[in-house]
Amino acid sequence: MQRICLKVLAILWFLALAGCSQEPDAALADCEVGRPVVFAGLDWDSNAFHTALARIIIEKGFDCPTEVIPGTTIPLIAGLKRGDIDVMMEVWRDNITKAWDEGVARGEVAAVGVNFPDAVQGFFVPRYMIEGDPARSIKATAPDLKSVYDLPKYHALMADPEEPGKGRFYNCILGWACEQINTKKLAAYGIWKSYTNFRPGTGAALASAIASNYQRGKPFVAYYWGPTWILGKYDLVRLEEPAYNAKDWQAMAERDDYSHPVAYPLVQVVIGVNTKFKAKAPHIIKFLSHYHTTNALVSAALASLRAKPDRRMRDVALDFLRGKPEIWRAWLDPEIADKVAASIAKPRSDEGSAP
Repeated sequence: MQRICLKVLAILWFLALAGCSQEPDAALADCEVGRPVVFAGLDWDSNAFHTALARIIIEKGFDCPTEVIPGTTIPLIAGLKRGDIDVMMEVWRDNITKAWDEGVARGEVAAVGVNFPDAVQGFFVPRYMIEGDPARSIKATAPDLKSVYDLPKYHALMADPEEPGKGRFYNCILGWACEQINTKKLAAYGIWKSYTNFRPGTGAALASAIASNYQRGKPFVAYYWGPTWILGKYDLVRLEEPAYNAKDWQAMAERDDYSHPVAYPLVQVVIGVNTKFKAKAPHIIKFLSHYHTTNALVSAALASLRAKPDRRMRDVALDFLRGKPEIWRAWLDPEIADKVAASIAKPRSDEGSAP
């Protein structure tokens, strides 16, 4: 009798294990790649937003689980080339020209769509400096400030606390390419004579300096870029510079003493994929090729993340899906869009389970 019971238990245990092993296959039955879709978890907010948004759509509309591998640009590009990563929602090709072009030439990676066409960079001041802000009882202190060439005459408004005889220019993060470009611009525009070149050590430090000054209604000038929550939350004006052209831009990048700097170009940021994944997932690729946003749209979404301390990027993506169906439905076939809409119609207690 004891032997029979042991045999029965063994059979039941085997069947339980078999059932568990089949569960993932059942969950992947309708996914065209038959495995989780892996995203590049680049370490900045706009990419996190796009990744969260695309993950929800692929999970709910295409029945594919998803995963994220976190990291920085160059290692993740290498992973995209190898096929460890399937999708990178933000490829800033101008910043990684060599690494990206090598992957394209070898047939390892491909751009499948333009995520946003108008990534912006420049020198920004708060609008209240130029126009005032009656609601905050702030008077215009620099009504004629339009161009970078106007900055020297307003340096006293933005006095550096460590060097009061000069204004403070908040540069890009120390060590980034934009910090080096801005330093060259300060010299070429003649700004360095009346402003200190303050280099924050991190992106958080730069954002904190801008937020602190803005909330107190203080004058300041800082480099910044978009899409970001800073541009979505605060009303900033980009100062005029000589118009971008490729010849002067290249010369400025190569030389430290170039005297004809130009504005940053508007950058077209694309969605990159591994080419083997592209061949295996035509329906997902069709969606990604139609995926399209703008600097302003994403900046506004990122600003909403800061409204509540406990919000996560998945919450922001869900709010976008629920609030702007006229935008994302255009990325999808109607039946897939309907599946996504049905799955997000009502908040669930577990919807925040993924990052």
